[in-house]
Amino acid sequence: MEFSTKQLSPEKQPGGCVIVGVYENGKLSDAAKALDKASDHALTALITRGDLNGKAGATVLLQQLTGAAADRILLVGLGKHSELNSKTALEAMRAAMRAVLATPATDATLYCTDWDVAGRDAAWLAAQAVLAASDVSYRSDSLKSKPAEAAKLSSLTLASTGKISGKLETAVAQAQATANGIALAKTLGNLPGNICTPTYLAEQALEMGKQHKLKVTVLERADMEALGMGSFLSVTLGSAQPPKLISLEYHGGDKKQKPVVLVGKGITFDTGGISLKPAADMDEMKYDMCGAASVLGTIQAIAEMKLPLNVVGVIPTCENMPSSTATKPGDIVTSMSGQTIEVLNTDAEGRLILCDALTYAAKFKPECVVDIATLTGACVIALGHVVSGLLSNQDDLAQELLDAGEQSWDRAWRLPLYDDYQAQIDSNFADMQNIGGRAGGTITAACFLARFTKDYRWAHLDIAGTANKSGKEKGGTGRPVGLLTQFLVNRAGK
Repeated sequence: MEFSTKQLSPEKQPGGCVIVGVYENGKLSDAAKALDKASDHALTALITRGDLNGKAGATVLLQQLTGAAADRILLVGLGKHSELNSKTALEAMRAAMRAVLATPATDATLYCTDWDVAGRDAAWLAAQAVLAASDVSYRSDSLKSKPAEAAKLSSLTLASTGKISGKLETAVAQAQATANGIALAKTLGNLPGNICTPTYLAEQALEMGKQHKLKVTVLERADMEALGMGSFLSVTLGSAQPPKLISLEYHGGDKKQKPVVLVGKGITFDTGGISLKPAADMDEMKYDMCGAASVLGTIQAIAEMKLPLNVVGVIPTCENMPSSTATKPGDIVTSMSGQTIEVLNTDAEGRLILCDALTYAAKFKPECVVDIATLTGACVIALGHVVSGLLSNQDDLAQELLDAGEQSWDRAWRLPLYDDYQAQIDSNFADMQNIGGRAGGTITAACFLARFTKDYRWAHLDIAGTANKSGKEKGGTGRPVGLLTQFLVNRAGK
């Protein structure tokens, strides 16, 4: 979908559909007021008759409204004016886009910059409209023999009755790039494990490198053996698929500028290994590479934006499979850092590939490192599916990420990383063990990673609860591409 901005009164806007907001109790947004006046108060009449209640997310579609140039006028409810907040506004945007997509309209114009959302400006509203429209219109049926007929809507204009600021135009352009990155992350996550293998991810990275002139390096098993990545390679021993360690280097900043390094967990399918998972819902373990997908999506987004920043993506990727050659509970492996690890549970494999990738990340002399992983079921229990878990060894870095999450509405919540938890992963036979028991599972997993990140500023995002949805809405969410992209946009603006 294409996005643009425009200054024009809504009654004069031609095209397939014009969308305006209405509040409960008969209050109209500024754009709705203009339409009401031009149509001889047709909207007021609808309210009086009870056909338009303004409840949040409710929609009313009007055809050929007298006094309006557009073929259709879509009225979307915003709820009570005094209670309009970010969540309600986004729900209204999504409801509006679903309603428009159900019509034959090929283009639409949304007047949302005049919505009175506490703490949010016109640029934020326009950007969120782009993300909402992209999300609602996203399709994942390319592998069906007969995909559903595509919606006709191909363009959305973010319009205002007032002057369009440069800030708003920039926000829309950046949101479109972010939406493209989110779509890529969704698509990669949704692909089955027999297609999206470690080799496939490496091919996607190489193709992205050609498209955006990135330096892409793919290390093979022999390269990792030479580097001493015994922890990472221990996870790969049960699989016939060759592991890959992918790095993508985006150089948008000064040559002397230290890069931000993003490390994404890329388990393309996770059976649990010898510590085999239950059969129910195991198909969703194709989403165990969503950390890797988010890194690729974020790199694509910032490359499209041409951000003046240096960023490196590092993706350790492999399968975790059971076989006669697979790592066994109780095996001890040596990481790239030289630290030894007792593998008590082969289904706690994400930290085993990440620890070597985090050690490898130091070669880029990073300003900071953020790793992203569907790491622990404990995070889902603690935080559900609303926010991602955040742990960090630097308060200022953690706050940057939290702020970016609030700005992008791809939120995170910080959990403690106290040294008190470290004793839970001490081992009698190695430097550490890869699990710390049921208590504080998300925290002890991060404590494990923290032992490999002492030389730089580091944060960890556990996206186990936010990377994908289950049930009827099963599919990748593309999170936390929005958070990461906003984090990098903020840094580039400093």
